[in-house]
Amino acid sequence: MTALPVLLVIKILPVIKPNLLQVLQHKTLTLGLVFCLGVWLLSACGKQPSAMRLEGMQGTALWHVTLTHPPATISAPELQAGLSKTFADTNQLLATWDDTSEVARFNRYQGTDWFSISPPLAKLLELTLQVSRQSGGVYDVTVEPLVKLWGFASHDAGKDVVPAKADIDIALAKVGYQKLQVRLDPPAVRKSQADLQVELASVADGFAADQAGLYLESLGISEYMVEIAGEVRTRGLSPRGDAWRIAIEKPVEEDHVIQNGVNLRDAGLATSGDYRNFFVQGGKRYSHTFNPVTGAPVTHNLASVSVMSPEATLADAYATLFMALGEQKGKAFADAHAINAYFIWRTDKGFETADTVGFHGLLTGNQ
Repeated sequence: MTALPVLLVIKILPVIKPNLLQVLQHKTLTLGLVFCLGVWLLSACGKQPSAMRLEGMQGTALWHVTLTHPPATISAPELQAGLSKTFADTNQLLATWDDTSEVARFNRYQGTDWFSISPPLAKLLELTLQVSRQSGGVYDVTVEPLVKLWGFASHDAGKDVVPAKADIDIALAKVGYQKLQVRLDPPAVRKSQADLQVELASVADGFAADQAGLYLESLGISEYMVEIAGEVRTRGLSPRGDAWRIAIEKPVEEDHVIQNGVNLRDAGLATSGDYRNFFVQGGKRYSHTFNPVTGAPVTHNLASVSVMSPEATLADAYATLFMALGEQKGKAFADAHAINAYFIWRTDKGFETADTVGFHGLLTGNQ
C-alpha cells in the first residue's frame, strides 16, 4: 500500500459558550434536535409504553438516551442525574477551554517528564495514537496550535482570518503525534517537546457516548441507545424489538434532511462533515480540515462520512480520519482495513455516495 499523505482534520463547534465536546464539526444544537427527530422517525414509530427516554444538556450539547426495558429499581430522576454526571465527568477530562480539566492541565505543563492522568484518559490517548500510527500521521491529536491559530477553537469561533505564513509555520512546529507518549500502568502521558498540546475533540463525542453506555451497563442495563451531538452508541434491541434505526443527515448547509438510515445493534456510529463549520474570505472557503505540511485546509469533495464500529470512540476517530483523506483515499483506507463506512461527496450534479461492504447491508434502503 502506498504511503498516505500527512493530513489532519479537526472537529469544531461554533458555540455561544464552550461545552463538553466543543468540537462537533457539523453538529450544532439544532442538528442535535434534528438528529433526534431522525432517530425517532426511524426507530420509535408507534408506541412502546415500557421504554424510557431521557434527555439533557451538557453545555450547549443536547443528549438523548432511550432504554428499551427501564430497570424497576432505579427511577428516571436518578438515571437523569447519573447520566448528567457522566457527561460532566467527560467534560472534566477533555475540555481544553476548562483550565481545570486533565487535558488543559497537561497542555499547560511545560516539562517533558511523565504527567499523571486518569485511566480513562490514558486509554483514550492510547487509542488515538494507535489510529495516528495506523494512518501514517493522517490523524493527529496534537493540533491544538493550529485550531487556535485558524480561529476554530471555541473561544475564537467567528475569527474568520487567514493566518500569515510565518504564524502557520510557528504553529506547525508544535504539531506531531510522534512527540507524544502514553502508558497505562501507572497511567501517564509524556511529551518530548514542552509546548506540545493535545486536542481530543475528534473523539470527544464518541467517547462521551461510550462512557454513558458504560455507566448504564454498570447498572445492569443492556438494551439502550445513547446519542450526544450526533454520535451514537447502541446495545441490544430497540423498543420495536429489532435493531436501532439511526438517521444519517444529508450534508447541506441550509437545511436538515435525512440522507439515509442505518440499522445499528451493539455498535457505535459517528458522522463527520465539513458543511457546518467554515468561513469565507476573499471568495474562498476555508474549512477546518488541514494539511499540516502547509497548515492550510485540504481540498477535496468529501462532505460527510459515517463510520460504524463496536465503540463510538473508535468510529469517531475514523470518521475524522476519512474526512481528512477525502472520498477516494478514505474509501480505499476503509476497504483495506475492513472499516464500515458510508461516504457522501459533492459533484457538479449534486451528491454521490459510496459505502463499504460491511456498511452496505446496514442501510435501511437495502433491507
